[in-house]
Amino acid sequence: MSSSSRGPGAGARRRRTRCRRCRACVRTECGDCHFCRDMKKFGGPGRMKQSCLLRQCTAPVLPHTAVCLLCGEAGKEDTVEGEEEKFGLSLMECTICNEIVHPGCLKMGKAEGVINAEIPNCWECPRCTQEGRTSKDSGEGPGRRRADNGEEGASLGSGWKLTEELPLPPPPPRRKGPLPAGPPPEDMPGPPKRKEREAGNEPPTPRKKVKGGRERHLKKKPKPPLASAEGPAVPSPSPQREKLERFKRMCQLLERVPDTSSSSSDSDSDSDSSGTSLSEDEAPGEARNGRRPARGSSGEKENRGGRRAVRPGSGGPLLSWPLGPAPPPRPPQLERHVVRPPPRSPEPDTLPLAAGSDHPLPRAAWLRVFQHLGPRELCVCMRVCRTWSRWCYDKRLWPRMDLSRRKSLTPPMLSGVVRRQPRALDLSWTGVSKKQLMWLLNRLQGLQELVLSGCSWLSVSALGSAPLPALRLLDLRWIEDVKDSQLRELLLPPPDTKPGQTESRGRLQGVAELRLAGLELTDASLRLLLRHAPQLSALDLSHCAHVGDPSVHLLTAPTSPLRETLVHLNLAGCHRLTDHCLPLFRRCPRLRRLDLRSCRQLSPEACARLAAAGPPGPFRCPEEKLLLKDS
Repeated sequence: MSSSSRGPGAGARRRRTRCRRCRACVRTECGDCHFCRDMKKFGGPGRMKQSCLLRQCTAPVLPHTAVCLLCGEAGKEDTVEGEEEKFGLSLMECTICNEIVHPGCLKMGKAEGVINAEIPNCWECPRCTQEGRTSKDSGEGPGRRRADNGEEGASLGSGWKLTEELPLPPPPPRRKGPLPAGPPPEDMPGPPKRKEREAGNEPPTPRKKVKGGRERHLKKKPKPPLASAEGPAVPSPSPQREKLERFKRMCQLLERVPDTSSSSSDSDSDSDSSGTSLSEDEAPGEARNGRRPARGSSGEKENRGGRRAVRPGSGGPLLSWPLGPAPPPRPPQLERHVVRPPPRSPEPDTLPLAAGSDHPLPRAAWLRVFQHLGPRELCVCMRVCRTWSRWCYDKRLWPRMDLSRRKSLTPPMLSGVVRRQPRALDLSWTGVSKKQLMWLLNRLQGLQELVLSGCSWLSVSALGSAPLPALRLLDLRWIEDVKDSQLRELLLPPPDTKPGQTESRGRLQGVAELRLAGLELTDASLRLLLRHAPQLSALDLSHCAHVGDPSVHLLTAPTSPLRETLVHLNLAGCHRLTDHCLPLFRRCPRLRRLDLRSCRQLSPEACARLAAAGPPGPFRCPEEKLLLKDS
C-alpha cells in the first residue's frame, strides 16, 4: 500500500477493551459516583451505560477481534520468545493513522517508530514518522488527540499529540515612562521639546496601522509645513488627517486630560519606527481604567475588522491589536425560586351520574363501604370512574401496604405508595435500593411501622439520614453485614444537631418495638440501645450469636431504662444463655412474654421454676421454654 493512498482516516479507530489486570479493573464499583447512581443495581434508570469512575482502565488493550491490516492475522507474540521477534509479531495501533499492523509486515525497523510506553500496543508508525504526519493531518481536528486511557499529558508518551502552531513574535519592550505624543523627527534622536508642543508646532501623532498577520509598523506621514515659529500649523487637507484629528480629540475627551499632559522625560525611549509600545498587562478591548469609547465614535469606526483599541497609558493614543473579539458579557444571575406544582383540586363530595344528577350517597358513606374491601378490590374500584379513583386514594383505606419479596420496585410503585400514605410499610426481602428507600422515607412522615427484614445494609443505611418522627416499629431482622459500627451509625443522633442543644435525641427515641433477630450484636451495641432507645416495650434478639448472660444483666440492671418498660422479650436461639441468667428476669415487673426456645444450655426444669415463681405473678408455659402471662 503506497503512502499516497493513506489519507486521513485511512485506518478505522478500534475501541479498546479492559486489560482486567490493573488496579482499576479488579476493584468493585464505588456506588457513589455519577455513573454508579445511574446503574439499575444502585437504583438508577440505567441510561448512561457507563462504568464506575474508579473502574476506568488505565491501560486498555486492543480487542481480541483486531487483526493486521496487511496480512489479516491476529497477534502471534506468544508463539516466540525473543524480544525482537515478539515485537515483530505483536499488533501495534498507530495514534495518527489508527492502522493496526504487525511491525514485521511493514519491513521497517523498531527504531523508526515512536512507541507509547504507557498504553499497550500503541505507537506512531514509521510511515507517519517519515512523512511527518501529525494528529492534525489524520482528521482528528485542529486541536490535540487524546489516547484511550483517559490521561492527559503534553508528550507522546502520555497519549497527547500536539499540533504545530505558528510561533508568536516576542512582545515589544516595555517602557518605564509614559509614551510620547508623536514620532520624533528623523534628525533628532530624542523627543520634541515641551515648548514646541505647547506652541502647537508638534504635528498630531499618526495612528498606528497594522498590516499583515504578524507585522506591525507605523506609516510615516510627511510633516505639514509651518507658517512661522509663532503661527499655527497649516492643516492638511487630506481626509486621513482629518480622521486622525477627530480620533485624537475623542481620545482626549474620554481620558478627560489635555494633550499637553504627556511628559517630556522620555530620554530612554527607543527611537524605532513604531514610537509606541503596547501594554502587556491589559485585557484586549479593555482600557486600564475600565472605560470604553462610546458606541458610534470615530475610534470604534476605525477599529473594525476584528481589532480592539487598547490604551497603553494615560495621555497616549489608542493602539490596535489584531486579537479576537472579546467574549460576550455574562448574563445576569437570576434569582432562584423553588417551583412547586399547583395544589390539587378538592375531591368531589358526591358521585355524578350519567343522567346529570348526583348519587344520593355522599363521599363519607362511600368511604365506609370501601373500608371493608381489600387491596385487590380497591384497585378494581379505582377503574370504575375518575371519582372513585380519587376516593380510593384516601389514606384511611390503606393503613398497611405489603410489597415484600419483590425483586425490584418500579417508580410507579413508589409513587403509588407515597400517594396512599400508609401507616405500615412492608419491604422485607425486596431489592429496594438506598436511593429509593430514602426517597420514600422523606415523603412518608406519618409512617409508624417499617419492615426491612432481609434487605441489604447498603439499602438500610438510608435510615441514618432520613427523619422518622412517628416511627414506632422497626424490623431489621436477618440483615447481612450488620455489626456494631453499622448499628452505632443507626442509633447515634444525627451529626447536624444544632449547636447549643443540651439534649441530642437519637433516631430511635420514640420506637416501641425493635426486631434485631439474626444480627451480630455485642454488649457494646446493647449499651447504645439502652441509651438511645429508652422506650422499648418489645425487643427481639433471637438467634443473635453473641447474646449471653452478661447481655441479660445489662438489660435488667438497675440503671437500664428497659427494666421498667419491657413487656415482650424474645431470646430464642441464643445458645450462650445458661440457667444462671433466669433469676435476672424477675427484675422486670411488666414482662408478659419471654421466649427462650431453642436455647441449648437452658434446662426445662429451670424454666419451669421461673414460670412458677415469675415476676409479680406466675407464668404459664404453652410450650417448652415459652413463658406467657395473661395481662
